Amino acid sequence: MSKSERTKAFIIETVAPIFNRSGFSAMSLSKITEATGLTKGAIYGHFENKEELAIESFKFSVRKVLKDLNKTVNKGETPLEMLKNIAVFYEDYYEYNKQFGGCPILNIGVDANNQNKVITQLVQSYNHRILERFSQLIEKAKDTNEIKKSIDSMLYAKRFFYMIEGAVYMTHIMKDDSYLKDLSTVLQQIIKQELQK
Repeated sequence: MSKSERTKAFIIETVAPIFNRSGFSAMSLSKITEATGLTKGAIYGHFENKEELAIESFKFSVRKVLKDLNKTVNKGETPLEMLKNIAVFYEDYYEYNKQFGGCPILNIGVDANNQNKVITQLVQSYNHRILERFSQLIEKAKDTNEIKKSIDSMLYAKRFFYMIEGAVYMTHIMKDDSYLKDLSTVLQQIIKQELQK
């Protein structure tokens, strides 16, 4: 990595939690320069504008979450075990995502929805990827005869995802991780009682 690339990466890593906590409009240049210890010129020497920095910060946070989610999911030896590991990952998600200032998908999705079309579309694209990943896991479990063939994979992927985001929201608003703990239990029950053969 060149010095310029290292500086850019440092800015993104430093700004990502600020952007996630504060949102787009509240992410001021003064907060960015204070957090990074860099000048305005140094910041804008690496990013065209605040929107570009916000986009790169969001991508950084979400990619880290998805990488760690996949790492947990991939510990499963069968598609069904991998599906169950989604519940395992989110059980401790409250503590896990404190490093990001909260869940980036939820925080930035809500914040950008009425403010920035480009970031909103980016959030939507990541949501589609997550839904596809969940749906593919269910399909693979159907192929290995672990899950009923009649199951609508995308329907259950959507159910899992909106349950996850709802539990994430309640956990952060109430500062109570019991919502995510319960979510993990409920997801496991749904898989066992509704999906499994």
